[in-house]
Amino acid sequence: MNKIIYLDAAASYLKSDAVIDSQVDFLRNNYANAGRGICARAIGVDNMLNSVRKKVADFIGAEFQNIVFTAGTTDGMNRVVSLLRPDNNVQVALSVLDHHSACLPWVATGAKTVLCPLDSQYNFDIDNISYADVFVLTAMSNVIGVAQDVEAIIRAARKKNPNVIVVVDAAQFVVHEKIDAKKWDADFIVFSGHKIGADTGVGILYIKNPDDFMPDKFGGGMVQVVDGNNFVLNCVPERFEAGTLPLTQIAGLGVALENIEKNRPDISLLKYMRDELSRLPQIQFVSPDGAAILSFVVDGMHCLDVGAMLGARNVCVRVGQMCASWIHKALGVPGTIRISVGAYNTIEEINKVIAIIKDIVK
Repeated sequence: MNKIIYLDAAASYLKSDAVIDSQVDFLRNNYANAGRGICARAIGVDNMLNSVRKKVADFIGAEFQNIVFTAGTTDGMNRVVSLLRPDNNVQVALSVLDHHSACLPWVATGAKTVLCPLDSQYNFDIDNISYADVFVLTAMSNVIGVAQDVEAIIRAARKKNPNVIVVVDAAQFVVHEKIDAKKWDADFIVFSGHKIGADTGVGILYIKNPDDFMPDKFGGGMVQVVDGNNFVLNCVPERFEAGTLPLTQIAGLGVALENIEKNRPDISLLKYMRDELSRLPQIQFVSPDGAAILSFVVDGMHCLDVGAMLGARNVCVRVGQMCASWIHKALGVPGTIRISVGAYNTIEEINKVIAIIKDIVK
């Protein structure tokens, strides 16, 4: 059987041996619950959590107390909604760049929503930013693959409303670009571990001013003292982490952060592939040249059929709407074919896939 060529890093990044080994070592040799004991193992787990939290803070230019562990970007977005508790008097600015997890939690609350205008290249139109009480900013679309100017967009949003609360979905951005939380000055930033080579089930919620919010979840570990119906909250950020954390995944997250900082995906592979595929008149590109992902459609072929034929030849890509239906509607296409790379992909793999695509669409 031919080796599978995995070109779906934007959906979930493959895990390095170092990440896998770190999780196996934790399970075999170091496992215990956190914040629950005074034995050597329990203390060791507490130290691991503190170490990884500090790595995350350094990774995005934040402070230790700003970092909350979550189950992923979707969980983080839903938790922001729970922390803010918006009602139908709150106006939330969204955009067609948003993943469903960035928009649906707000829609479900009944809050008033407005779509932010984009320019002809599907970047935020900074000169015409919408007024909002809450501004949701997708830092990189998982279909278009272009990094937005987050700092400039936030500055423009605050000119419209100095008190606006800004929430940044950095799930795709974090793979390719450096987050600077202090420079951005966002109120919340969310991203997932599995997008950068950690395991599923762990993510990050950055809260700029955690002391301003009451916890949205209650249970063990987030209180210091309980006396009848009265309780004293734990310090931040632990007060936002009720219950047992995904400890094994967090053990791997620290290694994944080190890996992605040293070796980010080589998107020149995608530029090379685009140049080669541009010779096929049937292929129409959706993502611009130089984007961090390669999205396209094939004239006369449904994206699911293309995906099935690639899969039959041991090539893994993503097809469909990528949980981003608004941008596909704006583009006027029912779905796209998306190719994305990790640091583990090679030019030899890319050349093989180019040949396969040429054979499929000829």
